[in-house]
Amino acid sequence: MRQVDAGVLSIACYEAGPADGPAVMLMHGFPYDIHSYVDIAPLLVAQGCRVIVPYLRGYGPTRFRDANTPRSGEQAAIGADMMALMDALGIKRAIFAGYDWGGRAACVGAALWPERCIGLVCVNSYLIQDIANAMVPMRPEREVALWYQYYFHLERGHAGLAANRREIAKMLWKQWSPSWAFDEACFERTAIAYDNPDYVDVVIHSYRHRFGLADGDPQYADIQRRLAALPPITVPSITLDGADDGVTPATDGAAGARKFPARRAHRVVPGAGHNLPQEAPEAFAAAVMELVKA
Repeated sequence: MRQVDAGVLSIACYEAGPADGPAVMLMHGFPYDIHSYVDIAPLLVAQGCRVIVPYLRGYGPTRFRDANTPRSGEQAAIGADMMALMDALGIKRAIFAGYDWGGRAACVGAALWPERCIGLVCVNSYLIQDIANAMVPMRPEREVALWYQYYFHLERGHAGLAANRREIAKMLWKQWSPSWAFDEACFERTAIAYDNPDYVDVVIHSYRHRFGLADGDPQYADIQRRLAALPPITVPSITLDGADDGVTPATDGAAGARKFPARRAHRVVPGAGHNLPQEAPEAFAAAVMELVKA
């Protein structure tokens, strides 16, 4: 583990592997942490990769460098953080890989800075948010799984997350990965990350901003403006769905195909839920190495 000043953050990140190896940015989601990659990192290092696994803003030992910086969780901020970390570490190009929030950061980086991206591995395909159309309803059965997002829109949800961050996270883990038999030790190893003093504010802002219910941080306005156009991802990509994902159902990938005009493969991973890297590490690592070796 190391602490790296990068942009507005002091980012805590795990790094392993040869400094001159192909770099891989492994980005975690909500409500998880870097342990989603605990089995993937050694697989990639064994094949010569330089692996970087950062705690996102609001998680674990990552901290804001200035008390006055808005505790934004918007997609533009998460993507900018990843790029700032690459700059701070002197990494010119890397594989961007992630799921959930981390997959969104990877998509943002691949779409806006393709010259920095060797290739993309992302769970649930194209994850850049269409905020302008966020209020268009989905089928009722899809809406049910998003209860936590609507809860966080309320001040009651803000207070609930502050009081019950572990209980809410464990409930989501079970709902989103019904076939994943994680134990208490596995959960607690990650749950420590929720003790970050900015966790609640960053999470609440993320789920309000994506529905147009909260303003973004002005310093990311230009990035968000570019993301509003829903830019295509032009780098070689592999998208994965967990067959048992309880929040974002697996698809054949056809719906998002137009957002990947370059070479792209889509796969459904049997037995995996939403936290696919931790549930199916071999499949995720194999996708990363396929792009490294391409």
